[in-house]
Amino acid sequence: MFLSLQLLYLVAAVISVSPAAAATDYHERLDLRPLPPSSLLASFNFRSNESSSSFEKQNFRYFPRSLGQILQHTNTKELHLRFTLGRWDAESWGARPWHGAREGGTGVELWAWLEAESTEQADARWTILTNALSGLFCASLNFIDSTRTIRPVISFQPEGFHPNSTSSNLHLLHGTLPREPVCTENLTPFLKLLPCKGKAGISSLLDGHKLFDASWQSMAIDVRPLCPTSGDNCILEMDQTVDMVLDIDRSKRHRDNPIPRPIAVEDLICDTTKPYASDSACYPLDYPAEPAWSLGEIFGRNIHGTCPLTDSNGPESEPVCITAPLEREVFSSAGSTAYRYDDTYRRCFKFPETADFDLVLPRQPLTPPLIPPTPPLYAERTFTGHGQECGGVQTLLTNPSTTGAISFVYLESLPWFMKPYLHTLTAKLSSSPSATSSASASPSIIQEILYRPALDRRRPTHLELLLRVPANSTAILTYAFDKAVLRYTEYPPDANRGFDVPPAIIRLVDGDDDFLSTSSSSTVAAQDQRHPVYLRTTSLLLPLPTPDFSMPYNVIILTSTVMALAFGMIFNLLVRRFVGADEVDQWDPKAKVTRLKAKLGAVWARASSHKAAGKME
Repeated sequence: MFLSLQLLYLVAAVISVSPAAAATDYHERLDLRPLPPSSLLASFNFRSNESSSSFEKQNFRYFPRSLGQILQHTNTKELHLRFTLGRWDAESWGARPWHGAREGGTGVELWAWLEAESTEQADARWTILTNALSGLFCASLNFIDSTRTIRPVISFQPEGFHPNSTSSNLHLLHGTLPREPVCTENLTPFLKLLPCKGKAGISSLLDGHKLFDASWQSMAIDVRPLCPTSGDNCILEMDQTVDMVLDIDRSKRHRDNPIPRPIAVEDLICDTTKPYASDSACYPLDYPAEPAWSLGEIFGRNIHGTCPLTDSNGPESEPVCITAPLEREVFSSAGSTAYRYDDTYRRCFKFPETADFDLVLPRQPLTPPLIPPTPPLYAERTFTGHGQECGGVQTLLTNPSTTGAISFVYLESLPWFMKPYLHTLTAKLSSSPSATSSASASPSIIQEILYRPALDRRRPTHLELLLRVPANSTAILTYAFDKAVLRYTEYPPDANRGFDVPPAIIRLVDGDDDFLSTSSSSTVAAQDQRHPVYLRTTSLLLPLPTPDFSMPYNVIILTSTVMALAFGMIFNLLVRRFVGADEVDQWDPKAKVTRLKAKLGAVWARASSHKAAGKME
């Protein structure tokens, strides 16, 4: 570890001598925010910049060469990759980090803008891109083929700057793998893209055992070109983000109590107002104090100094920040400096490059807790219906605001074996069940529809809706679909588990914007636009008609048995020698030995008689 840190400091010293090195070319920060009831949101952000001229000449300093060469080979102008596991509990945790822009659906999600002369060329480069990223991140991205790829129209907008000369040839492609398990094999390549490789700085806290034990976690990679207003000195920016929600009690249990055990009776706090309260019956209450925790207890290690490639004097140069009530006591390691912002609840800390850093929050009686920000929209999607032939999808979209309506784009990418009926698409408000609005009857909820039907085994169903939900209302979106019958070779090994359906993607928009006229325009500097707000529902598990896969097994066993019997009979007929019943004694081994003894005895007796006759003469 000491040699690795020395090597990092040497590299930082060499880079700092170069006049072309910018002070803000690499930035990293860890944001901590306690969540109710006993959770902690940890957001790791790493930002690397590379000038466009250096990138085109493959002079990589902070930008990883392995990823840069893939983007150059496939002419990818903007890339967004997500690895997500778990479910964000919006009712308890509030709004999503980064407004949901740095998270994806369950599994793996990928979308990118590729420059190509035609749709066929874009599809070919998309295939090369997914295969290359599959090998780089040890994931099954190569399974994102044409049956899992769509071309969204209004759901995604470029975050980077794309000039007029290239915007007409940009193709947006989007693919998902909701079944992909996210594991340590994906975290290791993610850390190797960082300049400090997880050896120093906040990335030293990232450990697979802690990350994948979280209640919810997301890893994101965003690559986009940025240019100032003048259009000169453009850069290529890569954001690497890791967000996780850790259960404080479970994270600390691995050290003190690795085996889950119930709370001791003497440590329980009982509600004595219950009528059944007694010495043998207890209704437990939450602890009237905020739990004690530290970085060392939560992550199993301290921060190993700061990454020497970061700027320690620039704006927002504090590597660790925490958002907590001002009355909450927060202690840091010796040698660190705390900065408190008067207008916010955020406190940030600086510490020496070579010193370990730890943050300690003691057990403290409950202060007025921070109320998590209310999400702008609640979304819940479920299956309806029964049977193996048809079904339905129901989505509840709740606007918690009491003042104004909310507009958003609703995107669904359905596998080809789900065949929805567009004429069954309806939307109604739960507050007035009689006010049912369909796609053709009432445009008050469904304002625009973009629909591309699926082709069997060639492309999925692409459905985009522009919806508007009034204030303090819940819209119910429903439609019916049929289930296709697959070939037996198209079923996965665990066919009875079901098939994963990608989550729906929701992008909040301004109701006054004209999306159909601006969605295809990417000539405006996207970095000057307002940060978009995204939501994603959970993925669904679709049961399909599944054949009895035990029948082929039974046929194989029966066929093998018949073949074995036939082979044995034919083999016996070929190699056995059949002997008549009257010849059995002749072929009996014991009889042969007896006859041989008799012959030998006769020969011996004859020889003895000749010998005796010769003596008498």
